[in-house]
Amino acid sequence: MRAMSAQSPPPKDPSVPRLHLGQVWGYLWPYLWEFRGRVLLALLALLAAKGATLAMPWALKHIIDGVDRNLQPELVLPIAFLLLYGFFRFGGVFFGELRDALFSRVTERAMRRIGLRVFEHLHQLELNFHLSRQTGGISRDIERGTSGINFLMRFMMFNIVPTLFEILMVAVIFTLAFSVWYALIILVAVLIYVGFTVVVTEWRTRFVRAANLADSSTNTRAVDSLLNYETVKYFNNEAYEAKTYDTFLADWENAKLKNRLTLLALNSGQALIIALAMTAMMVMAAQAVIDRTMTLGDLAMINAYLIQLFIPLNFLGFVYREIRRALTDLENMLGLLSREPQIRNAPEAKPLQVTEGRIEFDSVHFGYHAERPILQDLTFAIEPGQRVALVGASGAGKSTIARLLYRFYDLDHGEIRIDGQNIRNVTLDSLRRAIAVVPQDTVLFNASIRENIAYGRPSASDDDIERAIDMAHLRRFIDALPQGDKTLVGERGLKVSGGEKQRIAIARVLLKGAPILLFDEATSALDSKAEAAILTAMRAVSVGHTSLVIAHRLSTVVDADRILVLHQGRLVEQGSHPELLRLGGRYAQLWHLQQSASNKAADDPAG
Repeated sequence: MRAMSAQSPPPKDPSVPRLHLGQVWGYLWPYLWEFRGRVLLALLALLAAKGATLAMPWALKHIIDGVDRNLQPELVLPIAFLLLYGFFRFGGVFFGELRDALFSRVTERAMRRIGLRVFEHLHQLELNFHLSRQTGGISRDIERGTSGINFLMRFMMFNIVPTLFEILMVAVIFTLAFSVWYALIILVAVLIYVGFTVVVTEWRTRFVRAANLADSSTNTRAVDSLLNYETVKYFNNEAYEAKTYDTFLADWENAKLKNRLTLLALNSGQALIIALAMTAMMVMAAQAVIDRTMTLGDLAMINAYLIQLFIPLNFLGFVYREIRRALTDLENMLGLLSREPQIRNAPEAKPLQVTEGRIEFDSVHFGYHAERPILQDLTFAIEPGQRVALVGASGAGKSTIARLLYRFYDLDHGEIRIDGQNIRNVTLDSLRRAIAVVPQDTVLFNASIRENIAYGRPSASDDDIERAIDMAHLRRFIDALPQGDKTLVGERGLKVSGGEKQRIAIARVLLKGAPILLFDEATSALDSKAEAAILTAMRAVSVGHTSLVIAHRLSTVVDADRILVLHQGRLVEQGSHPELLRLGGRYAQLWHLQQSASNKAADDPAG
């Protein structure tokens, strides 16, 4: 459980780049270009909607003037303008909806493609990244990032430029129909509004980032605690977990409060600018009506245009704020994309050709950190078809060897070869297809037993899956379940026992059909009965394959063709079980210690 290290949110990753609109446009342009026909039709629908919206106040003016007795002593219902007004009202809504319908495919495809791109990239990143990642925070970053893409694509295309165009057109109409002073007030108000919005929004962006960070940290803490549900129960730490989670929620609450207060300042300032401009123009218009230089229809048209203008202008302020928020949301997600994988194919990498399955470690040096070497000058070979065991005390480097063979990490020095081919010079895909792994702790997907077995080769036939079930000695277990192999195993496989999980893992390995098998302490967490069943399955699976067995309990590898004994990252002994016992060295010491412990446990049932 990682609760002890989770008292405060993680600091902002300095490697995550700050984004600007130009960079985002570069990301989004390929998706717009892919559907350029739809984008063009959506823009035409946008122009039609804006044209209808701009024409409505003009039609309204003529309706009001048509029923004003001061202008028309004999009243005649202005049917044409009433019909036009209704048409423009409907057209503004219809063409706006048509625009959204046309463009929705573009935004949804972009969200799909970028979401898939991030997902694939996360799987390309090295093991070290995934060992230190915070799953809850990453999932929330991706969720907010894809939503940010949706927002940016819609509002950059259909709100900012059209609103500026509408402001310009209203200013032109006011200048031509009434007075240049109306246009000047509009332009000055817009400039002040935009300047105020930009300055205040930039100021409050840091509070938005702080709220996002608190949100991600809170989600990470919740996921971490729930994933470690059993550990929480083992130590009666429900209250501690609740207190820790509440600490994160308090940080989130404070960050959101600051965010809301800064939003209050921004909204209030914007509303004041709009109110002053509208009041000034309405005073001018009302005075002109009193002076009989304008009609009531003119006053109504001016009022309609002001409402029509300042509502989208107010919305423009919202859009700018949301663009800044969306850019902030995108930073972490696109920051993931900018992270280069540390383990990748060499420029001239070729597919691995496994002809026999011979494995060689040649003068291998490796350490997770430069100041702490794990493996030192390690040299050994596994002949084709051999079953070789790696043993040694904890920390000797056994599991590290497995990770290096699978190329989760690259060596500091030396070579690992399979059939004479340096694994750094072959493609990662071909290398990993050639090796099947049964790990110490098998984690299953929250799916059925059959689906988890089929994961070893998703294209496998039903007969292949049934054969794997039989070879892994799973048949009796599956037949005893009410739902058989359709039984769900639960998240991370928590609904099945350790032995059952390992048998499922072995069945999955069998289905993969790789020539090289790797058993990484596959029985270390099992009882004697389950261990015996798994060992039987492992021996059956290993026939005809090159197998590397990493073991802590020496009794599980006494029948190995050869046993390699590691001590502090060095190979100190090798040979068969009888040979190593006769040698009387480190292996013999470990054997006698484990035998003594087993005998003591057998003599003391209460223990």
